[in-house]
Amino acid sequence: MIIIGEKINASLPGVKAMIKKRDVAALLELAKAQAAAGAKFIDVNVATDTGSHDDELQSMKWAVETIQQHIDTPLCIDSADPAVLEAGLEARRGRATLINSVKADNEHLAEVVPLAYHYESLLVGLAMDKTGIPKTVEKRLKACEEIAGACEIHKVPVESMYFDPLVLPVSSDVKQGVVTLDTLSEIKKRFPGANTVMGLSNVSYGLPKRPRLNRAFLHMAIYAGLDAAIMDPLDEELMLAVRTGEALMGKDRFCRRYMRAFRKQEAVV
Repeated sequence: MIIIGEKINASLPGVKAMIKKRDVAALLELAKAQAAAGAKFIDVNVATDTGSHDDELQSMKWAVETIQQHIDTPLCIDSADPAVLEAGLEARRGRATLINSVKADNEHLAEVVPLAYHYESLLVGLAMDKTGIPKTVEKRLKACEEIAGACEIHKVPVESMYFDPLVLPVSSDVKQGVVTLDTLSEIKKRFPGANTVMGLSNVSYGLPKRPRLNRAFLHMAIYAGLDAAIMDPLDEELMLAVRTGEALMGKDRFCRRYMRAFRKQEAVV
């Protein structure tokens, strides 16, 4: 499974301060740690909700250029603003990239999907429209179909798509975990060539013992067809849960990654 490291996100107070101060050492430490822990992409979100629009553009450019000068791990450019996405894509200078993200809104599709084509980037498609996140499987699938249609028009191959069924906290609606899993399963049926991704930790927001819930939900999602997760690769128990789920679902030939992960943990202990 593809792990997308979630730690460089300006919604976190420490990262927000890091971006505002242009703290190169701290940024690189966080990026390198995630790559070393097994992240195949590193998410970069610089939206501090302070300063001007140009400040955010420059922050994205700074973060991308700083990271890629020192590590080769592909980046996931994360913003709701197409201009900020493009600033990150330009700074990548042709390197492998994942755009996070686009939703089923005509204006947003018209701005973001062509970026995926122009920069030959992978693309996260959110199962939502301009009104927000639908509460039903059917409406989320409809949003995915609209995104797929726009991708076809703009010649973005379905193999480049990562559909996100979207995870809502079960603390606010206990049925939403099942809705997400059912949406995930249906996406795999409707778009067999596409990939799936989700922000894992959202499911446990507002509840105690969150890591326990995250690990359980991860295993359910792997069974339903999850290909990638935006998560904390520095959480060793969660990373071990990834390897456990892969082994049980036949996605780890001879259980090699599973055994290697536990041998590494035993060596540290």
